[in-house]
Amino acid sequence: MVHMDRNGGRDSDIPAPPPQPGFGPPPAAYAPQQPHPAYAAPQPHPAYAAPQQQSYPGYGPPQPQYGAPQPPAGPDFLATDRRNAVVVDAAGVSFEANGATAEFAWHQIRTVHHKAGNHGYALMVAVVLPDGRFYECVVNARSRSKLQQWLAQLGPVLAMYLARSGR
Repeated sequence: MVHMDRNGGRDSDIPAPPPQPGFGPPPAAYAPQQPHPAYAAPQPHPAYAAPQQQSYPGYGPPQPQYGAPQPPAGPDFLATDRRNAVVVDAAGVSFEANGATAEFAWHQIRTVHHKAGNHGYALMVAVVLPDGRFYECVVNARSRSKLQQWLAQLGPVLAMYLARSGR
């Protein structure tokens, strides 16, 4: 590369500096240095070190504290067909109808009604809210025996949760 002087002439005495990849290393004045000791990570004082775990023969790790029982992992009741579903669990009652979902927590529910419908092949479930509004879901069973199985399972599950919520 050839440089031009101020007068527009060529200055062939000054060679062009070689190109460097990227920005190159930082100038020496800005190069990283060792951090100041005042900013180093603090070391724990030996008097405040964590106590040593003592092991006693015959004893294992501490037992979990007793508390409120955890709700079961799955639903207590589930009835589904191709389009609709009814789920009853510790969280409440859920309906799914044609892709739309409605969930009702137990504290929101006044009562839940259920019955057989549609000539003995459908489970009809209705959730009644404290303000009188109600929501229904109908799930078609493949057989009357399946519907009878759902009715036998749903009654005790609803009775248990409604009793727990004071209804």
